[in-house]
Amino acid sequence: MSGEPGAAARAAAALRQPRRSAGLKLLLVCVLAVLMSIPALFVFLLLNDRTHRAEEVTREISAVVGGPQTFLGPVVAVPYAIPAADPKQAPERDVFVIFPITGEAQVDAKSEVRRRSLFKVPVYQADLAFKAHFDLTGSAARAPVGAALDWSRAELVAAASDARGARSDITLTAAGRTLPVAPAATFSQIALKGDDNSPSPAGLTFFGAPAAEVVRPDAVFDATARMRFSGAQRLAVLAFAKTTTVSARSDWANPSFDGGFLPDPGRRTIGPQGFTAAWSVPFIARGVPAQGASETLGRLGQTAMGVSFVEPANPYRSVARSLKYALMFVSLVFLAYFLFETLSGKRVHPAQYLLVGLAQVIFYLLLLSIAERIGFDGGFAVAAVATVGLISAYAGWVFERWKQGIIALIAFSLLYALIYVLMRLEDFALLVGAVTSFAAVAAVMYFTRRIDWYGSRDPAAAPDL
Repeated sequence: MSGEPGAAARAAAALRQPRRSAGLKLLLVCVLAVLMSIPALFVFLLLNDRTHRAEEVTREISAVVGGPQTFLGPVVAVPYAIPAADPKQAPERDVFVIFPITGEAQVDAKSEVRRRSLFKVPVYQADLAFKAHFDLTGSAARAPVGAALDWSRAELVAAASDARGARSDITLTAAGRTLPVAPAATFSQIALKGDDNSPSPAGLTFFGAPAAEVVRPDAVFDATARMRFSGAQRLAVLAFAKTTTVSARSDWANPSFDGGFLPDPGRRTIGPQGFTAAWSVPFIARGVPAQGASETLGRLGQTAMGVSFVEPANPYRSVARSLKYALMFVSLVFLAYFLFETLSGKRVHPAQYLLVGLAQVIFYLLLLSIAERIGFDGGFAVAAVATVGLISAYAGWVFERWKQGIIALIAFSLLYALIYVLMRLEDFALLVGAVTSFAAVAAVMYFTRRIDWYGSRDPAAAPDL
């Protein structure tokens, strides 16, 4: 009997002490989820560092093989001078460019992947064959007003954006004659404008051959050009004629077509053995005059027909995309733990939530480090299995129920499967993420609909949900 008063006193004290507010606990869990964005930010900074290093390697290798290449087929270049109004002033000098009536280009590119440490760069060696039909009839009449064309210095010129990629001498022929090729005498370089879809602004380096014996006013002739160049990442051909057709093929299985024009529908194939593509650009679509001053060449940038040699699975882009949803997935795991806590009546300390959050942040470190070596898919599988196994086992330890651990394993496996789906469905990632978040919040609202969020003085067990 002597112990009864003490027991009664403890029971009375328990009645006077309010239970911990579930509402405050949920707010605390939300704050902890937001705080986990801080270590996730450091992972993102590390990712940026690795990405910049990969870009440096790309530039280093591109400097050796030629980088992204843009090519121009044969055109006629005729120097001219316009006398100044004041005899004491020097005349205005430029080059009158005449484009062929029709032009064809055939590109055959062999690809390979260069490696430096963990980083890979797709490179290629391309054989290019150009055919052009010129009709200079009446072209002199369309020269700039007052221009005196110097036909004795006329050249047949072709161009590439990076001469370091040349793997053989360029061959130019006109009217069946093979012409000696050297750096163009009329002009050497020109910048391209308007190629907004290219990875970076490009310029052209010109190679020419004296062609005064063939290039004359009102002359009609055919010309060809052959080149062999190496490059990295991208290859493009400009619409060098009034009407230009281009056909390209390569053994690269993951092309990305870009530039001012896309391949013609029905004339593009992509498979494991490579790709083929064909373009046709009529004069009205080209948007550049049939002849003009040298600045006319710069406007051809908007007519590029390009293909980028894209890596099939860039781990850095995929990891960066997954990091954008880090806060959402940490929050979903925390909400799952909160539901387990609410339904079981077992309290979970904030420090335990932090440990679960750190495990999820380390998931991204594992993903980045492993994906660099075995690719994103393999890296994701290893990192996800390790993380899901850890936080599911931890749920079993915390709630002291193996059944709770199995439920957590199923729930978190589905969650990380969703992360993978988001990475693969890039166009639908936002939609899937939004729907999933909505469904998760709706589930929490349903399962906690009978909770006393303010906390009650009633020491009864957790409510039946």
